[in-house]
Amino acid sequence: MTFQFTHLRRPGRRTGPVPRRRAATALLLAVAAVLITGCAAAVPMQPAADAENPACADIIVRLPTTVADQPERETNAQSTGAWGEPSAVLLTCGVEVPGPTTLPCVSINGIDWIEDDSEAPKYRYTTYGREPATEVYIDSELVSGSTTLVDLSSAISNIPATKQCLGAEDATLPTDIPAP
Repeated sequence: MTFQFTHLRRPGRRTGPVPRRRAATALLLAVAAVLITGCAAAVPMQPAADAENPACADIIVRLPTTVADQPERETNAQSTGAWGEPSAVLLTCGVEVPGPTTLPCVSINGIDWIEDDSEAPKYRYTTYGREPATEVYIDSELVSGSTTLVDLSSAISNIPATKQCLGAEDATLPTDIPAP
């Protein structure tokens, strides 16, 4: 005995929950794809000249996942880091080691930083007395500079200091000034 099943529906028309189930599955797959790939693209950055220095790797592997309450972002360059959406903090290790300068120097958690405010309200801080040098670019309209440098100090301290900033009070002045 053979059985033959016939469908009592109009051609081209579906019945039941199948279309809704497929739509829900498609929506779930789309959401999963966004979550897997992330919502934000990698932050485009340029590696510094000395980015391949092994000391930079010591910093990069120790970078915090949040800086000044900003989440870490993926970057597209070696020895770099970024935080915030939009990017509020950019870090580049392996930049040119600064020499003596008249720019202000601040010391935060044992790290000396040269402060360049020429693009204020965006500030550039470069480590002084550490090789390779690390530069941190901060948008002060989005984050606090001091909080940012405190949050990064643990990672930066992995490069030992060989020099420190000097101020005018540290300069040795001659005691015998010849009369004119």
